[in-house]
Amino acid sequence: MGALEWHKIPSSLSELCINTTLRCGQSFRWRKNDAGVWSMSLHNRILSLHQDSEYLYYRATFPSPTIQHTTPALPTPPASHAPSVAGAEQSDTDDTPALVHHYLNLKPNLTSLYAQWSAADANFAKKAPKFTGVRILRQDSWEALVGFICSSNNNIARISQMMHKLCLHYGPLLGTLDGEVYHDFPQPRDLAKDGVEANLRALGFGYRAKYIWKTACMVVEKGEGWLDGLRNPEAPVLGVTPSEGGEWKAQGRDGYRAAHEALIELQGVGPKVADCVCLMGLGWGEAVPVDTHVWQIAQRDYKFGRGKHASLTKATYDAVGDKFRSLWGKEAGWAHSVLFTADLKAFSERLVAKVEVVDKKEEVVEKKEEDEEDVKVKKEEVEEAVVAKVEKVVQKRIKREDEDGEKDVLAIEGTVRRSKRARNN
Repeated sequence: MGALEWHKIPSSLSELCINTTLRCGQSFRWRKNDAGVWSMSLHNRILSLHQDSEYLYYRATFPSPTIQHTTPALPTPPASHAPSVAGAEQSDTDDTPALVHHYLNLKPNLTSLYAQWSAADANFAKKAPKFTGVRILRQDSWEALVGFICSSNNNIARISQMMHKLCLHYGPLLGTLDGEVYHDFPQPRDLAKDGVEANLRALGFGYRAKYIWKTACMVVEKGEGWLDGLRNPEAPVLGVTPSEGGEWKAQGRDGYRAAHEALIELQGVGPKVADCVCLMGLGWGEAVPVDTHVWQIAQRDYKFGRGKHASLTKATYDAVGDKFRSLWGKEAGWAHSVLFTADLKAFSERLVAKVEVVDKKEEVVEKKEEDEEDVKVKKEEVEEAVVAKVEKVVQKRIKREDEDGEKDVLAIEGTVRRSKRARNN
């Protein structure tokens, strides 16, 4: 294989910081090597990125012609050769530059947006300077939908493992890079087959296996193009000319509200997951996902948590989103993600320590939200592991991310105490 050629785009860290953007819970398949290079399979190639203070560098590694583009039934071992690289003969047709600009959503001037949000919100002005360059990616809508179904009551490390397993077992093989195997993300038809739910359960997806399989079946039944038909016309798929997104309203544009309601009809999708998909998969910048961390931000910094908004009900969820939209406007979801990232900085550092504990056969249960079914799944996992910590359970009222609607469910606080053995709840 010939030497891979790097290309560069002028970009300051205030306009884009990939070390923050690619690890703040938007996309779950990026891998970073020891040299600081991020890589992910994307649009039938392996895209690699790294950055300095002046430039963003990118390169594309394309599949070798000898690699069969079929969906493997079982994990595929590393190929004996690395993928070939787009050569000079491909330069006229290589759409990687357009893909990089599109995926990283490089058109909006982020410095100007930060200034706008800071002028409207003193809390944002205080937090944002340490978290510059957080951009909302323009992801594939189907991958975003599956990723955020997996995110329910989960952490970034485990979501990433699930997404990797989906690619490894159901996605087309692209090849290897630096000794790592890369598969593209499977399509809905690949996950809408008999036996997928059982296999995903065996792979550790728990109750999410049913949601992924059923949602894949529903998307297939709705027909090709249905999901992308929910996109913001201002943020279309790669290669399509943008158009007007509709009249701005306090609750968001009509297209956003319609997309949100359509997504909630799918399995495993509640208001939070729907808003994550709207924001990070369908390009609706006004979508504001309200999870436990955002609810804590709303209570701590924006005077929620009292009176009629004392708990996170459906009405309060909507009120938080409307509050942030009134402050930050059409790209409220972008500004929200900056505060979300700032709030999770310490958590991401603790995540490293958590992985080390797991390697020692200790399982740390460290969740902020649990639904009733996930408690059952976690109980099954705990019975097979040496448990070092359990957490205090309190009663809250939140929206379940499943088909049963709104119920009283179990949410987990951060307080922990030592236990010598697993407990039966």
